[in-house]
Formats: sequence, C-alpha cells, structure tokens
Amino acid sequence: MAHVGIIGGHGKVALLAAPLLTEAGHTVTSIIRSQDQVADVEETGANALVKDISNLSTEQMTEVFKDQNIDAIIWSAGAGGGDPQRTWEVDRDAANRSMDAAENAGVKRYLMVSYLGASFDHGVPESEDFYAYAQSKAESDQHLRESDLDWTLVGPTALSLDEPSGKITITTERSDVKASRANVARVLVAVLADDSTIRKALPFTDGDTPIAQAIAEAPATDQLA
Repeated sequence: MAHVGIIGGHGKVALLAAPLLTEAGHTVTSIIRSQDQVADVEETGANALVKDISNLSTEQMTEVFKDQNIDAIIWSAGAGGGDPQRTWEVDRDAANRSMDAAENAGVKRYLMVSYLGASFDHGVPESEDFYAYAQSKAESDQHLRESDLDWTLVGPTALSLDEPSGKITITTERSDVKASRANVARVLVAVLADDSTIRKALPFTDGDTPIAQAIAEAPATDQLA
C-alpha cells in the first residue's frame, strides 16, 4: 500500500477519493490551502496538511514530499476558473513544479486529473475565459508526459454530482454523457491498483463497463483527445 498525497485535497473529487483510498489500505495526506478545510479533510480519514501549493517553490514542494514520505501523488487541484492569472499559476505553473518536485523527491507514481479533450488542439480562442484553463491543462499534461514519472492522465468529461455507478466508458468522443465525481474518485483508486495504467491517458464518461475492467482494457494512448 502507498502513502498517497492528494494535492487539492478539499476539492469535491478529492473528498470522495480519500475515504476510498483509506479503505483500500492506503495512507492519505490531503494537501490543502486553508486551515478552515482541515475538519472536512479529517472526516474522510485523511491527514490534513495545510500548504498553499501555488506559493511553494519546486524545492519547497520537494521537501514536503520527502518529509511526508509520499509514494504517490494525485493532482486534483485547480483554480476553479474566473481568474486567468490564478489559473496559469495553479493549473499550469504549480502543477509543473509538483511534477518536478516529485521527481526530485523520488516519488514515482503521479496521477493527474485532467479532462476529456485536453490537448493543444483544444480550439478555444484566446478571447474566451476557458482559454487559460484549456491551455494550462494542455501544457501541464505535456510536462507530465515528458517526465520520468510513472504517470497516468485521468480525463473525465464534464462532471456531475450523480451517485456512483461504478461503470465507465473509455472514449474520446464528445457527448452529453457526464462523469459523476464519485466515479472519478473510484477511477483514481482503481488506477493506483493497476500498473498497466502507467503512461496511459484514460479519457472517459460514465458508461457500461466496470471501472477496473475498463481501465485494464483501455487502449495504449497518451492522449485525452
């Protein structure tokens, strides 16, 4: 079992993933940016570590990962849109520093929560608010591909608050089908348990195939689009 560090540990997906990870036997440290979030995180069974990742240098992140004896990292942080500068700082710059820090700290396993369709061909005009996020994810996903980490790109489509079905479809096709956050959390747990997902991209929606089977049978691609 691993000591999993979740960056962005107070997000909706992270709060759903933490108890599943602890139930699976992992130790979880959720890295959060506010003391006000500690109680919510601790209710999941995770340890709460208050560090604003956007303000940490690569060297400081490296020390955090070493001090905590982290074995695997899940990036589930995001600026949440609305502020392009903050989006660049979190979704690209901090994410890239976390990958470099993971390599420096000897952490091999790294799961990036991205999105179905993330690529440099996202087609979003620079004039649109979504551009900063789409471009940030394209750049950070590429940074991860070029790293020596044992990475997996987890790419759900638009998210919902539906109850988990435990079933997904691996696909790059755009549709109105969403992915429940609870299913995304289950995908993260399943990916950690399946080394065949290393250096794979997993674009998906809610679907008809049990999660473990879907990711095991996923085609060998490093693209989410």
